[in-house]
Amino acid sequence: MMLKTVSRSLANRVRPVRALLSVRRLIANPDATEEVFRVIEALKGDSIARAVARLRQIPEGRDLLESRAQILPLLCDRARLRALPEGTVGRTYVELMERQGITAEGLVAASASAQRHAGLTEDEQWLADRLRDIHDLQHVLTGYGPDPLGELCLLSFMTTQTYNRGIAFIVYMARHSGRKRFPGVDLDACVEEGAALGRASRWLPALRLEDFLADPLPEVRARLGMPVPQRYLDTLARFRESDRPQSVATGQA
Repeated sequence: MMLKTVSRSLANRVRPVRALLSVRRLIANPDATEEVFRVIEALKGDSIARAVARLRQIPEGRDLLESRAQILPLLCDRARLRALPEGTVGRTYVELMERQGITAEGLVAASASAQRHAGLTEDEQWLADRLRDIHDLQHVLTGYGPDPLGELCLLSFMTTQTYNRGIAFIVYMARHSGRKRFPGVDLDACVEEGAALGRASRWLPALRLEDFLADPLPEVRARLGMPVPQRYLDTLARFRESDRPQSVATGQA
């Protein structure tokens, strides 16, 4: 029992220097997705354990834990998703992935170097993987695009729904960098809108999102209580109209 307690303590230890180095590498190269997982791992503390405890308090969350539902195989079945009617969640998801040239498997590979499962229980391992696997699906559900501003707003949404020090730290650093680089953009308002969306929406980790893939996206958003992120959309439109580089979150020119 003592060894298990020590293992849990080491797994939950916060490593701020490691996180800072990874954030700096991420700012220098926004495509370095593996650094995101390293930041989350360095600062996660007991966030996953707390999320699992919350799941156990909700009937649908307990059902998910007991079934260990696996959404990744469904998200990887691009032919099946492509065959869904236009405007459905799954069809919109696969179109986004193909347009961006990314895959669900790519996130799995990017997370492999972060040693994410050290000291976690089986339930915690399952939830950590599920949160990773639904990242791009959350882009579709929330309306936040894969552009840097959309990524930042989505991270704000995510850490409001399921608090994680690592994600919160990335949001903080990106806001600081973006304010200095683009003082005319109300970056804080966009990020706060993401947090407000996270508070207004149903808690996604407790839902069988795989059951929504064949449903029309507007109907799903309505069921989830997800308002349109209008401030983000307006800011992005102004940014595109001015033909400025869309690197608000990273501060790149």
